[in-house]
Amino acid sequence: MLAIFTITFFLMHATPGSPWDDAGRPLPANVIENLNAKYGLDKPVWQQYLIFLWGIISRGDLGDSYTRAGQSVSGLLLEHFPVSLQLGLVAMVFAIIGGLTLGLVGALKPNSLLDNVTTFLSVIGISTPSYVVATLLVILFSLWLDWLPTGGWDGIFSERAIIPVIALGLSPIATIARYTRSAVIEVISQDYIRTAHAKGVAAYNVHLHHVLPNALISVVTVAGVSLVNVVTGSFFVESILNIPGIGRYFVTSVTGRDYPVIIGTTLLYATLVMIMNLMVDLAYTVLDPRIKFGQ
Repeated sequence: MLAIFTITFFLMHATPGSPWDDAGRPLPANVIENLNAKYGLDKPVWQQYLIFLWGIISRGDLGDSYTRAGQSVSGLLLEHFPVSLQLGLVAMVFAIIGGLTLGLVGALKPNSLLDNVTTFLSVIGISTPSYVVATLLVILFSLWLDWLPTGGWDGIFSERAIIPVIALGLSPIATIARYTRSAVIEVISQDYIRTAHAKGVAAYNVHLHHVLPNALISVVTVAGVSLVNVVTGSFFVESILNIPGIGRYFVTSVTGRDYPVIIGTTLLYATLVMIMNLMVDLAYTVLDPRIKFGQ
């Protein structure tokens, strides 16, 4: 976290310009001087770094936003991050169900027409960026068919959530489907699966109780990484569809050089990545009892 904070801090300050360049109109020199003094930007960069770092360590204070006067960065994160988290979780539920289904269908009938179709859909899903999918869905369902709103946010149970969920979930569906197919095909070729079939165990029970649990380790790894990518990479979709998530405000903070918001959001995203990696590692011991700590 210290390394991420340090790199982010100095990269921001190495970028040409200041937070007051995009104020809408040129600010007088005395106003800029007062703003710099208010937020400590008139001090040497190394001193700004130490002051900011000490505020985080001692009080958990990420400072105030430069572009939203009177609003703390912590308050902005608490206000807008739940929207991105809800959207990401629903998109991942959609992706896991769809990816496992497509992967199992393709693995149980490899090289069939159905397998080729699912493979083609997976390639399309992996190759198409989420913001392109969101734009195409808006054109199709909102402008041409007039079935769904073009944007906005009323919660995960509203019709406004359909387009962003599909746009964010399409790529993880394709990734999970490909990994599920490969893992299931590998497990099916194992001796204990042939033994289960030879004993007369129903194919449904073999696939559900023997094949799928043993194939899930690699799938869980991909799903964990995909969840982080969906939550942290939703800023394009949120910006296009006017969703008040943290990703949308991260984009505006970057263009406005709002240093505290950029640092706070980056540290939040880094924390999510670390937590998800830990959860994936812990899930291994549940999926495969042979994996134990210290062995």
